[in-house]
Amino acid sequence: MPSARKNTEIRKREIIEAARKLIYKKGSEHVTVKNIANEVKISEAAIYRHFHNKKEILSFLARHITDSLVKDIDSAAQSDLQCPDNIGETLRNHLSIIEQKRGVSFQVIAEIISFGDRKLNKQVYDDIQNYLQHFTGVLDNGIKEGVVREDIDPEATALLVFGMIQGLVNTWALSNYSFDLTAKFDALWNVFHRMVIRR
Repeated sequence: MPSARKNTEIRKREIIEAARKLIYKKGSEHVTVKNIANEVKISEAAIYRHFHNKKEILSFLARHITDSLVKDIDSAAQSDLQCPDNIGETLRNHLSIIEQKRGVSFQVIAEIISFGDRKLNKQVYDDIQNYLQHFTGVLDNGIKEGVVREDIDPEATALLVFGMIQGLVNTWALSNYSFDLTAKFDALWNVFHRMVIRR
């Protein structure tokens, strides 16, 4: 039984990785069960043994993306760097991955929104809220340590940074990836850093 479970998890990972690859290479409109099956080199029936439909694949992929982002934020909390430098380093790493994969995480979220499925939208909303809560916790620690200003609202600041990153990635994608994403982030981060650091 344990080996069968492991095989199922491996296959699920291959399926969501194929969905991610299709979004990256061809765009979210090409994420169909048939195209995913071709990418993984299995039958469509084999896909349906693991997922009921495309919506479930996107749900699993979105959860995988947000879980990895939360892990990165938790790692920042354990970093030797002081807040907010630990956050800046984590976001820089996020953007480096986004740059390599052409912003696929944001395209997945856009595809989910285009579905118009309330349950799926709620899942992604809850995942983003979880991410923001972890982010807020790192800022709270920075205030306690005396390196982040006491008069900032950690929740609002976490949302501000999230919006800054999303806006930056959207602009980059709309420009047909014409500028260096991490270099542009550094300029924005310098402004943010001056705003929140305690002097």
